[in-house]
Amino acid sequence: MREDHAVLAIDLTGKRAWVAGVADERGFGFAIAKALAAAGATVSIATWPPLLKLLQLRLARGRLDEALALPGGTQLAFAQIQPLDAAYDCLADVPAEVRDHRRYRDLGDFTIAGLAAAVAASGGVDLVVHSLANGPEARCPLLGTSRAGYLAAVSVSAYSHVSLVRQLGPHMRPGGSFVALSYLAAARAIPGYGGGMSSAKAALESDARVLAYEAGRRWGHRVNAISAGPYASRGAEAIGPIDQMIAHTSRMSPLPRAITAEQVAMAAAFLSSGLASGITGTVMYVDHGYAAMGAPPREAVP
Repeated sequence: MREDHAVLAIDLTGKRAWVAGVADERGFGFAIAKALAAAGATVSIATWPPLLKLLQLRLARGRLDEALALPGGTQLAFAQIQPLDAAYDCLADVPAEVRDHRRYRDLGDFTIAGLAAAVAASGGVDLVVHSLANGPEARCPLLGTSRAGYLAAVSVSAYSHVSLVRQLGPHMRPGGSFVALSYLAAARAIPGYGGGMSSAKAALESDARVLAYEAGRRWGHRVNAISAGPYASRGAEAIGPIDQMIAHTSRMSPLPRAITAEQVAMAAAFLSSGLASGITGTVMYVDHGYAAMGAPPREAVP
């Protein structure tokens, strides 16, 4: 490279980021938080209340020190950790039995409105990542899914993104970025991915396009989604035989290997950066090309 050519780099210095949906070191959310921090952002996270104390305990006891290591010998330190149950937009929506539960009652405002208040109090935000998904009947086939289970999956996994953009958008600086995590089940049938979760992912991607228009015109923010290949996070393992899906997609993909959380995290950091300032309303596939395939690969390509 000629010396007068600048090297393009993801630089998020001075940016404030919130990643919603981080509870342990195995998921995409944690990897994305690390990538944003490595690029210079100040990172805060939002965690589901039933898992919050365990995460805080592991952090306090140094159990995550190795996972928190960043390039250059530094370590990721979360600026804030906010409780968040994305099933609720505000405290008035929360049933009394949830508010009074031992895992919730001392947490203050754990709704999306509470997260928006925390963001505003901390000085605003530049980058928001939606890494939230839950379906109480995710192991059920669609024909066996109840109306309540279906709506719960769509509420937490898709509508929560709409609510995040609506409530955090006013606190985001101009030119900000929202990124949501999706999955191929939004567009194709994935047996075993049930309980309305495929419908939720389809809604998430459709909403991202509409939100890109509305948030772009109202505030100048960008909204994108990443469709990640199958990955053995704790949440994915709870749904079903994720190892079988990883093996299948690895065989079928143009790049025949499993994806890593770091690959998804780098894509999220790119979409969150100024390098992607012209990209909005897009679903980016990070799956080694699996979504592009329409037939099994040949043993050898001439």
